[in-house]
Amino acid sequence: MNVNLIAVPIKYGCDRDGAQHGPSKLRELNMIDIFKGNKDIYDMGDLFIPQISDKDKFKWHDNMKYLYPIRDINTNLAHAVYCSLQSNCFPFIIGGDHSLAIGSIAGASKYFKDMAVIWIDAHGDMNDFTSSPSGNIHGMPLAASIGIGHYGLTNLYHKGPKISPNNVYLLGARDLDPGEKILIEESGLNLYGMKEINEKGLDIVLSEIIEKIKASSVDGVHLSFDIDSLDSSLVPGTGTPVIGGFDLSQTKLIFKRLLNEKFITSMDLVELNPLLDDSEESTAKLCIDLIDYISKLL
Repeated sequence: MNVNLIAVPIKYGCDRDGAQHGPSKLRELNMIDIFKGNKDIYDMGDLFIPQISDKDKFKWHDNMKYLYPIRDINTNLAHAVYCSLQSNCFPFIIGGDHSLAIGSIAGASKYFKDMAVIWIDAHGDMNDFTSSPSGNIHGMPLAASIGIGHYGLTNLYHKGPKISPNNVYLLGARDLDPGEKILIEESGLNLYGMKEINEKGLDIVLSEIIEKIKASSVDGVHLSFDIDSLDSSLVPGTGTPVIGGFDLSQTKLIFKRLLNEKFITSMDLVELNPLLDDSEESTAKLCIDLIDYISKLL
């Protein structure tokens, strides 16, 4: 399988400096060579990110930061993902913050008739502009993808919801805002929080997800992976770390089980912030280890 690497050095969704340096740090640590050792990869370069002043963050909406720039960046990303799939390549999107998933899902959902999303994250990313306590759009991409939120995000690239909530699998959540809990319950998406995972066992939960996907009519599956799904002790270099997350072996088990099914058709890896990393660059190196592992499974 040919892989198209699409880098999106965006920080506007998290409104915190540093996330935009994630792709360049991973390139510095030989991400491309690692991929080349396992797969044919085409580095599509960095998506263009306009320079916007902090003082203009609420220029486009009173409760959402950088709305129109994020919309435009994601529209361009959506087309890059769609064109990648059209050329029979696997889009591997490197962030940047998780707001980019609005675009990656929009592009993939235009290509596939009926798509599923596996969302691996400490957070729900299920806010809209009325429920978000921060106004940061990286907390809204999953909601936008199922049609909840501002029309500029829900209708991005093509009109209407991009995925059915029944085909959404949220894995690893343990820090949900009150408004997110309501939207998750009302939408009916498949939530597997860390409490349930710890009680049932990760392998059993993964089997449930795989069985549900196989029993459905989906013809594509997007995997969106936020590194803050790992325990906070392992990822100092991310903007919103949360205790009680996956360890490295659990994370690799997730990738092994899901990628071995050969139904994953596109993927995000997001929220590395090199400016927050420790002196040993442990988070960036962990990401490189995961990328090496993923590239061997694709």
